[in-house]
Amino acid sequence: MQDSLQDYLNYLSVERGLAKNTLESYGRDLRQFLSYLKEKKNLDLQATTQATVIGYLLLLQARGKATATLSRNLAAIKSYYHFLAREGMIERDPTINLDAPKQEKRLPRVLSVQDVEHLLEQPDLKNPVGVRDRAMLEVLYATGLRVSELVSLKINDLNLEMSYIRCFGKGSKERIVPLGSVATKYVKIYLEHARKFLASSPYEDTLFLNHHGKGLTRQGFWKIIKKYAENLDIAIEITPHTLRHSFATHLLENGADLRSVQEMLGHADISTTQVYTHLTKDRIKEVYEKAHPRAK
Repeated sequence: MQDSLQDYLNYLSVERGLAKNTLESYGRDLRQFLSYLKEKKNLDLQATTQATVIGYLLLLQARGKATATLSRNLAAIKSYYHFLAREGMIERDPTINLDAPKQEKRLPRVLSVQDVEHLLEQPDLKNPVGVRDRAMLEVLYATGLRVSELVSLKINDLNLEMSYIRCFGKGSKERIVPLGSVATKYVKIYLEHARKFLASSPYEDTLFLNHHGKGLTRQGFWKIIKKYAENLDIAIEITPHTLRHSFATHLLENGADLRSVQEMLGHADISTTQVYTHLTKDRIKEVYEKAHPRAK
């Protein structure tokens, strides 16, 4: 089973070009499923039935796993068995008629423009780390990048003359995103006055560096933004994704069209982007109810 799993992960990496994080997630979920088959059920891949898969999902549910986790596991298992059937490693696909559980759509939490400004002003620009942090926060809010995309940026991905960046999203898909004048300004300051104090090698091409002179990790950036968020009197929890949500919502509130926001966010399906239209509609209703004399 482990050999077939490695073949499958190689297929996802080479032929479908899935990102490293996605591969790790699929691998982790499928190893746990294969362990369940072998240790709990004493089954192999050929003997797995639809009931076996459902039983595994029910076990995850009983352990308190969220609906999103169940859906992710089922997606990984279905894709794996589809690959096995296509390659002739199994005679039938036991997941062929299984549908993912419906997920309740939760609206993302966003910051007001004023709260974003307060957050961006937190880093101390008197030291290189503070300059780096300000540049990172400005880039994140200016572009709506995912954190994994932010920490993966290379110096050559910047075009500061034209104020845009190139990034690689899910499935290693390339996209070009405008950077904006303010973010461009702080990135220039970081490159000219701060990055040299963090770099441990002149050959390191990652844009944003940690105190060891290497590229920051997602976890490292998460700690940075949490540190600054603690200084603010804001009711909602601020995570790196909060700035991505705020980026999209503020664009739509100010007249950007949905298709352009989809392109900038790197969403494959516009339905993923449409969640932000609910937020802007709620905002319009809130403004109306506060301002119109006959709203209530």
